[in-house]
Amino acid sequence: MERCADGCLRRGDPLGASAPPVRHWVLVEQPGPWGPHPWRDSSLPDEVVSAIAAQAEAVHARVLLIRRPGRAREGLRRWAFVESTPGRERTWWSSYSDPLELADLGLTEPRGELSLAPIYLVCAHGRHDACCAIRGRPLAAALASVRPEETWECTHVGGDRFAGNMVVLPHGLYYGQVPPGSAERIVHQHEAGFLDLAHFRGRTTYAAPVQAAQDLARAESGDTRLDSFPPQSVRHTGHEQWEVTLDGATLEVRATFHRSDTPLTCSATVPAAVRSFELVRWLSKPQ
Repeated sequence: MERCADGCLRRGDPLGASAPPVRHWVLVEQPGPWGPHPWRDSSLPDEVVSAIAAQAEAVHARVLLIRRPGRAREGLRRWAFVESTPGRERTWWSSYSDPLELADLGLTEPRGELSLAPIYLVCAHGRHDACCAIRGRPLAAALASVRPEETWECTHVGGDRFAGNMVVLPHGLYYGQVPPGSAERIVHQHEAGFLDLAHFRGRTTYAAPVQAAQDLARAESGDTRLDSFPPQSVRHTGHEQWEVTLDGATLEVRATFHRSDTPLTCSATVPAAVRSFELVRWLSKPQ
C-alpha cells in the first residue's frame, strides 16, 4: 500500500500555504516512547497533563513533546515557552526534574532563560503516522549533525503527507518534504535571514491566504528574505477568494480544492480534499 508521503510526492500536492495558525508554543522534553496520543500515553501524571493543557489553552499555545535524536539524555529535562509573533520572536527555556513542577508553568508571565536562538524541530511521531518516522528521523539526525544543541524531534505538527516536516522556531516557519541532504542548507539560509522556497510551507503567524500571497510575491520578485512582504490587510472578496495587501504588492488569491486519489494520511481510510491557491490577479506587482 502506498504511504501518504509517497502519494503526496506522486501527485505533486502543493506545499505552500499549509502551515497551521500558531503564535505560541509549549515544548516539553519527554524522551518517549510516544504513543498515538502522546499526552495520554506519556509517563507524565494525568494531573500534570491536564494542568499543561489548561495553561496552554489559556494563552492559545500549541503543546509539543520534544526529545533529542538518538538516545534519551540523563538528568534535568527542559521545557520552553515560545512566542512567534513577528517582531517579538523569542523563547524562554526552563528545566525540570519532577514532572509535578510542570503544573505551574507561569505562561502569562514567562520565566526562564530568554533566548533568540533558532530551534529546529522535526516531526518524528511514528505512532501517529509512519511517514513521520521513516522520513523524519533521518532528517533530525542530519540536522543534529550540524546543530546538535538546537535540534529536537517532536510530536505531530500537521501535514503528515509532507514528511519530513521541519518547524523552525521561534519564527514559526514550516518546511515540508525536506530530505536529509537539504537540512544543512536550510539551516544556513535561515541563520542568514532567508527562506528555502523549494520546501517552504508557510509561516504560522499568518493565515493561509496571506501565506499564499507571500509565496506568489516572492516567486515574482525573487525576494526570499524571511521578513519580506509582511501583510497590511486582508479582504474577503468572494467565495474562497481574498484580496491581500502586502508591504510591496497587492493581489487577489483563490483557494481551490480537488479530491486526492488516496488518503492524505497513513491512518486515514478514505481520500480527502487537497487545498491549493491560485492567483486571480495582481493589483500591484512587487518591484
